Amino acid sequence: MPHPKVQTLLPLFLALFFLLSTAVADDATVMSAFLTTLTPPPPGWSTTTSHCSWPGIKCSSSSSSNRVTSITLSSRSLTGTLPPNLNSLTQLTSLSLQNNFLSGPLPSLSSLPLLRSVFLDRNNFSSLSSPSPFSDLPSLQTLSLSNNPDLPPWPFPLELTSSSNLALLDLASVSLAGPIPDLFASFPSLRSLRLSYNNLTGILPSSLASSAIFNLWLNNQEIGFTGSIDIVSNMTQLSQAWLHKNRFTGSIPDLSSCESLFDLQLRDNRLTGIVPDSLTRLASLRNVSLDNNMLQGPVPEFGGGVTVTLGGINSFCKDNVGPCDERVMVLLEIAKGFGYPIGLAGSWKGNDPCNGWSFVVCNEGKITTLNFGKQGLQGTISPAFAKLVDLRSLYLNGNNLTGSIPESLTSLPQLLTLDVSDNNLFGEVPKFPSNVKLVTAGNVLLGKFPSSGAGGSGSGSGSGSSPSVGSVPSERPAPLGNASSLRPAWVAGIVIIALFFVAVVLFVSCKCYAKNRHKRFGRVDNSESGKGNVKFDEMSVSKGYSGVPSELQSQSSGDRSDLNAFERGSATISIQVLREVTNNFSEDRILGRGGFGIVYKGELPDGTQIAVKRMESVAMGTKGLNEFQAEIAVLSKVRHRHLVALLGYCINGNERILVYEYMPQGSLTQHLFEWRELGYAPLTWKQRVVVALDVARGVEYLHSLAQQSFIHRDLKPSNILLGDDMKGKVADFGLVKNAPDGKYSVETRLAGTFGYLAPEYAATGRVTTKVDVYAFGVVLMELITGRKALDDNMPDERAHLVSWFRRVLINKENIPKAIDQILNPDEETMESIYKVAELAGHCTAREPYQRPDMGHAVNVLVPLVEQWKPTSHEEEDGYGIDLHTSLPQAVQRWQANEGTSTVFNDMSLSQTQSSIPSKPSGFADSFDSQDCR
Repeated sequence: MPHPKVQTLLPLFLALFFLLSTAVADDATVMSAFLTTLTPPPPGWSTTTSHCSWPGIKCSSSSSSNRVTSITLSSRSLTGTLPPNLNSLTQLTSLSLQNNFLSGPLPSLSSLPLLRSVFLDRNNFSSLSSPSPFSDLPSLQTLSLSNNPDLPPWPFPLELTSSSNLALLDLASVSLAGPIPDLFASFPSLRSLRLSYNNLTGILPSSLASSAIFNLWLNNQEIGFTGSIDIVSNMTQLSQAWLHKNRFTGSIPDLSSCESLFDLQLRDNRLTGIVPDSLTRLASLRNVSLDNNMLQGPVPEFGGGVTVTLGGINSFCKDNVGPCDERVMVLLEIAKGFGYPIGLAGSWKGNDPCNGWSFVVCNEGKITTLNFGKQGLQGTISPAFAKLVDLRSLYLNGNNLTGSIPESLTSLPQLLTLDVSDNNLFGEVPKFPSNVKLVTAGNVLLGKFPSSGAGGSGSGSGSGSSPSVGSVPSERPAPLGNASSLRPAWVAGIVIIALFFVAVVLFVSCKCYAKNRHKRFGRVDNSESGKGNVKFDEMSVSKGYSGVPSELQSQSSGDRSDLNAFERGSATISIQVLREVTNNFSEDRILGRGGFGIVYKGELPDGTQIAVKRMESVAMGTKGLNEFQAEIAVLSKVRHRHLVALLGYCINGNERILVYEYMPQGSLTQHLFEWRELGYAPLTWKQRVVVALDVARGVEYLHSLAQQSFIHRDLKPSNILLGDDMKGKVADFGLVKNAPDGKYSVETRLAGTFGYLAPEYAATGRVTTKVDVYAFGVVLMELITGRKALDDNMPDERAHLVSWFRRVLINKENIPKAIDQILNPDEETMESIYKVAELAGHCTAREPYQRPDMGHAVNVLVPLVEQWKPTSHEEEDGYGIDLHTSLPQAVQRWQANEGTSTVFNDMSLSQTQSSIPSKPSGFADSFDSQDCR
């Protein structure tokens, strides 16, 4: 017969076993429903196999559990609906279903304690299955639901306040309506907030002022926010503010404390007043739009390197830069006291206030009367009235003005009438000369100073701090009647179970700590993130390429701590291999240094040379993380003889490492602008036009020949690399965007390099493939002239290459004087230069529709390259990569077509717990997300 204590504890263990079994069964039930709601189901999903083996599904690593921890099915062209019981997957940490065609109700995700990231953007959800789909998510850090415009109108989700770790919130174009609640004090970690293209209204919440937001997108509301934007001046961490297409009023505040602000979009609002000097002097600013407001005063003059648009209906005193009439500036100073009301901005236009300005009466060009009576003005009476020395009559009656009557008004020598009746003025009345008619009736506080208690509510007895005599005290809950009857055996059993689980947790923690200590190696930081410890450093919370989280965690594969990889990837390379081929990232292997890391030269055992770009996520910030992610996302889909190939990558703790084919002759920048310092021979015209054609073919492939069209967005000589044969390849795909269908543009964060930015992109943030055509035209001009796109050493009229060279093109006879003198062209070469110069002019046309496609550029350049004869059809056209083919296999195919040595020959990887074949070099033939577990 069992011992009595064992007999007592047995029911508890059975209950615990039942709960665990039920949870596993719930996961299987949900996934089974998932299989039936997707039409058709994803490839590899079947009722005959465990859901943990389905592509895109990750389960916990415990052998006794099949709990789902991650669902990654982005960009799979999925249709159908989501199961309503998705929140039964209580171990779920990541849900990535973006960029599909999912429809129907958006299921509730509430009460998922471990859920950290949710990506549901760019689908067709049509309703919310729960009024609070995002409640009780304490671990949530990233929520992206943008571009689901078929959802019915719904308010900003208040339940998100339970997600205090939220760092990125993207609810653009999801039919949000109404005001934004004042709840941003609940989000101390929030860095990116995007609520564009909704129907949000009201004023900006005051709690935004104390937030640490980097990126704020509130643009393009259906009706629009109202009120002032003064709150922005206190958002000192702000780097990008898109507030355009709303109904904001008032003046532009002092933004001098926003020292990181580089992109400010304020166009299409109702802003008034003078553009402050603090904005024009802001050192970080690179892009600002102020079009279609009612701004006043002089046209602002920004420093070099700032792209600014000011057109539309603004009320500047002149059409160009320069001071306004002194009378204009005095009247605007007066209007500042009233808060720059729209009524004044609408009529006070031009540089002569005596020519049609409302409320202003002049005599022989001198302002003699100002009649602002009964205009609903608020604010205060400005002392600047005293500067209008010819003023005889001033009517301010019947408004809502506060403050006192300025003492300076008593000095007006011609003043005869001052009417300030029926306002809310207070304080002492200045002593005016006896000939001045002063009307002050209807200001009950005038002659008095309001005390701090004025208008108070009286005694504190009515405060309600004590209960009234007749109130009933709230009852305490009665103690449970059977609390004392709990058997000691039950109590002991519960204690034993609790101690057991504590011991298990401590054991696992110790093992993880010991393993992390064991993994440190030399100068390479090999720390592991660890489950649940994603840290958002500075801006590292922005959404990455195609909506995938940009904070990439390191994951281990069994006991192989050196195999770290991006979970979407296909060509992982172990950190140990990269240490070996770069001599542990030795200083003498450095090829160059960039904004987000160092590039090292490496040599594999078979003699193949590689370039290794090593970055740290903490130093990179969001921009660097997104660029790392985009490189992998793009180069795993495209292959072309004129695009630099990505051979693999590694994620190692805080490090992100990309491995490229080695380009021995460096960048076009070095050969075009730095050849003397580096001891290179100058490029001949034939070499230059060959490089131009190579680049044109690479970009043409990105735009129109690949399986998916892309926009490079950062085409420039430093991103054009040269091989030993001086043939060019386009590099650096970190800023690539998916090209929109047809001729439509896509709005995006401004990125790229000044001097190469197309005007419409710099002004509006909207891109088409024509922005690459513009940048290509700039590169052609650099090849012709040997000059940089922007050169501060040149006089102002010659500093901007495009503006200067387009003036040169007006007269063909000027071109020989503008070309790089090192070329010393003969007549035949000069004819070639004329044709390329003409192409450069077309490519840099101001209007995008006037620019040709890259296919036209290729057609122009081909006849100029006499020896251009592709060795195979594949080289001519380039080709995409099937998404079901691993990246190493694609690289093998690409290298075979190019006739270069393969990186993957005769290499083996020591056995891990995954199914990766044995290849010690660390290059995986195929890679699945579970291989990094």
